[in-house]
Amino acid sequence: MQPADPDAAQLKRFLNYLREYKLPFFVAIIGMIGYSAVDTFVIGQTKTLIDESFGKNDHEFLRLAAYAIVPLFIVRGLCNFMGTYTLRWIGAKVVMRMRQQLFEKYIHLPVSFHDQHSTGALISKVTYDTEQVANAAGNALLTLVREGALVIGLLFVMFYYSWQLSLIFLLIGPVVAVIVAYVSKRFRVVSRSIQTAMGNLTSAVEQAVKGHKVVLMFGGQKVEQARFAQKNNVNRQQNMKLAVTQILSVSSIQVIASIALAVVLYIASTPEMVERLTAGVFTNVVLCMVMLLKPLKQLTTVNNEFQRGMAACTSIFAILDEHDEIDNGANEVSRVKGEIEFNRVSFAYPGKTTLALKDVSFTIQPGQTVALVGRSGSGKSTISSLLTRFYNPQQGEILLDGKPITDFDLKNLRQQFALVSQHVVLFNDTIANNIAYGTTSEVGRAEIERAAQIAHVDEFLTQLPEGLDTIVGENGLMLSGGQRQRIAIARAVLTNAPILILDEATSALDTESERLIQDALEKLQQNCTSLVVAHRLSTIEKADLIMVVEQGEIIERGKHDELLAKEGHYAQLHALQFGEK
Repeated sequence: MQPADPDAAQLKRFLNYLREYKLPFFVAIIGMIGYSAVDTFVIGQTKTLIDESFGKNDHEFLRLAAYAIVPLFIVRGLCNFMGTYTLRWIGAKVVMRMRQQLFEKYIHLPVSFHDQHSTGALISKVTYDTEQVANAAGNALLTLVREGALVIGLLFVMFYYSWQLSLIFLLIGPVVAVIVAYVSKRFRVVSRSIQTAMGNLTSAVEQAVKGHKVVLMFGGQKVEQARFAQKNNVNRQQNMKLAVTQILSVSSIQVIASIALAVVLYIASTPEMVERLTAGVFTNVVLCMVMLLKPLKQLTTVNNEFQRGMAACTSIFAILDEHDEIDNGANEVSRVKGEIEFNRVSFAYPGKTTLALKDVSFTIQPGQTVALVGRSGSGKSTISSLLTRFYNPQQGEILLDGKPITDFDLKNLRQQFALVSQHVVLFNDTIANNIAYGTTSEVGRAEIERAAQIAHVDEFLTQLPEGLDTIVGENGLMLSGGQRQRIAIARAVLTNAPILILDEATSALDTESERLIQDALEKLQQNCTSLVVAHRLSTIEKADLIMVVEQGEIIERGKHDELLAKEGHYAQLHALQFGEK
């Protein structure tokens, strides 16, 4: 059994978006057909105008035409508005729905997906690709219905008045169809290349804008300009390929139509046809053929937009078909005790063969503070990422209160953790809303102020014009690194989760701030299980258990004094940091 045509499948799926707008679509088609019917009717009266009014000096028809022409064009205008507005409305609704679906998909996809796709390319799909779909749903369908109806109407008029002269279209029709079929495939291929080029272009802009300070600091303007110019040129080249295909296809179809017109003129010049044809019939047929050139050109041009829309649909549907995070767990608890167990866990990041964790086993009792230390890239942060199920291990099992974390409902599982990372993410909102972000219940102003006080956020609020109601800018760019990290800690305080993960939580703080925050964190840790990832050993000396991670393995474990006494890896790290011999 042959597999279904993927292009046909994409078209069918696209039409499903239009299915719920059946009534508006019917109204639009009536409007477009009405618009083309008026044009066809007016052109069809050419024969009567010439043969009756001028051939027989009957001026009644001319007078009647004078009365009818304005009402006819009013009807034509109303039909055009009805069809055009309705189709544009349908196109806008379709693109809004697709954008919403893409956005919702992005925030439900696993972390591994976002690791493998650039942010710029994903943004491009929401902005550029959906616009191509809107053009296909609006402009392309508009032209397809309106100009298609006009072509059918003109052919009907031609065959009605002289089927002998019109037979040539039965011969050129298949030729035009072959050209359109070939061009459609070409449009689709080039359109996909344009979408990729646009994604790369958006990524280049995003990186340069986000890294603006680095570009200025290291004089990277020329490098970035050259990089963008290269991607910009690739995008131009792809668009020119599309333009060449479009121009050649339009020109080819118009040449074929002109050959048909030449054949008609030649046949009309034969003695048999000259005796049979009236001036009105001949003029009407030739006028219809000339009028056919414009809609044929537009139908070929609109094929470009339609194929671009279908290529965009393929790109969008590929994202929508991605699997959401695996969440088969049904177990829900209001608050776990906080016992964590890693049982022979091994893990490699997607697309990598080197293991980030190798056969790791340990147990954290409820209320304990456990610290992970080691060099960068040793696997410390990977452990916290597995705990919150940003990734799933290939081997081994992770237990929470004696139950596999995969048995927990994913949202419920993450509610048990408060995460303070070295990479603080703040939203372009007020400080108060950033602190309260993600809380499972409504929180009052007093609770937000208390969390801000514990995390020493209130110390810099007096310097801000609107205090807690100050807008922090995109990702908190208006704040210092230390201020951003204090807000993240206040968020963790307000969450009041049973398990606290501190991933380099004091890395962006000066000595004074670190002392204050360390005091706040120690108070916070009294009521929860804590997993602390740290480079600064001074911040974890009081931990109940310290584990040294090296190349994905736990090579040492014990309390601070015990590890120093061993004079092993931990003692070496301590000596390096404190300048001991």
